[in-house]
Amino acid sequence: MGRYLLRRTGLLLLAFALAVVILFVVLRLLGNPVFALISVGATEQEIAAAAARLGVDRPIPVQFLDYVVQLARLDLGTSFTNNLPVGDEILRRLNVTLPLTLLAFLLSVVIAVPVGFIAAWRSRTWYGTAFSAVSQLGGAIPVFWVGILLVTALALNARLFPAGGFPRSDWEDPGAAIFALTLPVLTIAIVSGSDLARYVRSATLDVLGQQYLRAARATGQSFAGAFVRHGIRNGIVPVISILAIQLSTTFVGAVIVERVFALPGLGDMLLVGIQEQDFPSVQGVLLFSTTLVLLLGFVADVIQRLIDPRLRASVSGNRMARAAA
Repeated sequence: MGRYLLRRTGLLLLAFALAVVILFVVLRLLGNPVFALISVGATEQEIAAAAARLGVDRPIPVQFLDYVVQLARLDLGTSFTNNLPVGDEILRRLNVTLPLTLLAFLLSVVIAVPVGFIAAWRSRTWYGTAFSAVSQLGGAIPVFWVGILLVTALALNARLFPAGGFPRSDWEDPGAAIFALTLPVLTIAIVSGSDLARYVRSATLDVLGQQYLRAARATGQSFAGAFVRHGIRNGIVPVISILAIQLSTTFVGAVIVERVFALPGLGDMLLVGIQEQDFPSVQGVLLFSTTLVLLLGFVADVIQRLIDPRLRASVSGNRMARAAA
């Protein structure tokens, strides 16, 4: 397990380094932030002065080396447009994005587990087929379209929830904050829960067809007892990696949905940064998101190894085979 952790940590660091390089290079190929800050008809001297102030007049390798040194100090830089530290701005906006992501993810799990289990357990019944069809349909609908439908039905027509925005007091009034996040959370949970339900259904069908479950039933155990004792541990292993992917997808979905509901989170920061070609802000948000996805994948892999002894045995068996050869 120790060797696996070292190898997996090395892959994590390598993926992070590649992400840093790709984000840095691609953003500088897409545009020049100087032209977003100067007025129409600016002179060559004014353009050069703006480029020098932003530091983009230096060679790309020099800029990249400075950026790496800056990251080593855990500094994501300063915004070109508002001169605020990018790291502080990300932390401030996480007050919206992080609760939105976690609440939507938890609700999607609550939706997906019973729907996926019933769709598998009663796959030959009409309601099992209906649950499966609904999950397929829900996963096929774009998340922003679900948001627009919910706003139209529950905010504009029924007037049960606000159509968008977030309290100025932030989380000083938790009730108002959660009320403002209700529709965004429901929007993401419908789409994410539908996708996750299909994986839960597939994992459950795989467990229900295994010989060990039938053997447990033959010993006199009830279906519930046999499934809880033998089925869940085996069925949850492939679902764990899916949960990590789903949490990452939920985070990305939250960034998109924030724009639909006019929430002041990372999505708004990212889109404004793209419009204004604010390299530090865009780099900061994308690098934070990429790092979060990589860490979730790392944690999911480690948990899978801890839960499933077959994975540890396969690694040990491969090592012994190489030694014998």
